[in-house]
Amino acid sequence: MAVQQHAAGSAALSICEALLIALVEKGVLSLEEAQAALEDAAAAHQGAEGVAHDAQFHHLVVQIVERLIVQLNAADSADSRPLRGP
Repeated sequence: MAVQQHAAGSAALSICEALLIALVEKGVLSLEEAQAALEDAAAAHQGAEGVAHDAQFHHLVVQIVERLIVQLNAADSADSRPLRGP
């Protein structure tokens, strides 16, 4: 069951990343709006790091979301190629 949950989480993350990049690429969201949404997601877990019984989980979520922000910025800065995930 843990493998299935890990696979589902990885699939969801990949889908969300692809959707954000596509939305920015199509001009539906600006890069700043996409970044703000990811920053909001990270902030929701940053507040839970100190009070939750599973602080490590929330810390890892924040790290993953922050990596998405970096990837989104890297994809946007690569003007010579289409926006793509890793």
